[in-house]
Amino acid sequence: MKVLILYYSMYGHVHRMAEAITEGVMDVEGAEVEMRRVPETLPEEILGKMGALEVQKSFSHIPVATVDDLASADAIIFGTPTRFGNMCGQMRQFLDATGGLWMKGALIGKLGSVFASTGTQHGGQESTILSFHITLLHHGMIVAGLPYAFQGQMKTDEVTGGSPYGASTIAGPAGDRTPTENDLAGARFQGKHVATIAKKLTQ
Repeated sequence: MKVLILYYSMYGHVHRMAEAITEGVMDVEGAEVEMRRVPETLPEEILGKMGALEVQKSFSHIPVATVDDLASADAIIFGTPTRFGNMCGQMRQFLDATGGLWMKGALIGKLGSVFASTGTQHGGQESTILSFHITLLHHGMIVAGLPYAFQGQMKTDEVTGGSPYGASTIAGPAGDRTPTENDLAGARFQGKHVATIAKKLTQ
């Protein structure tokens, strides 16, 4: 049973969440997990001016995905930063290239799930994940979120991410806030939750 974690990360927050998702998937016996990045669309000059180039080099060892990677997975967990309440352009462009998979019905019946990050506490974590689900449903995928069995969603004593739609984190307006332990715990829970369902679907 193969789980693909497909993400875009500019400043490392989504990458760190993807690592935690991976840890959760690996808790499920028989699960095989792969991490892949969607292709970058911005030139290095722009990334350098944005202060993202050096950060991205720290996870440049993660292979860049092709659309065929989606077809070979039993479950796909997508990670994206938020741009004005939607997924980032890099992820949108990658998904827009999956028309061939759609024509063949290659993703029908596969499990899909989404996690995200935003710059601010109410910067569109829920709208980004929910609007992402639209693409998954058009592909005929089965959608899984982050159930309230993860008790970290009930916390009110700290600023934290996470919703029933998926794990999330808050990067801060300057990108200087790192995922909290509760954010990472939610990501691990989601990874294990998705892998557990995918295992049942493939038996």
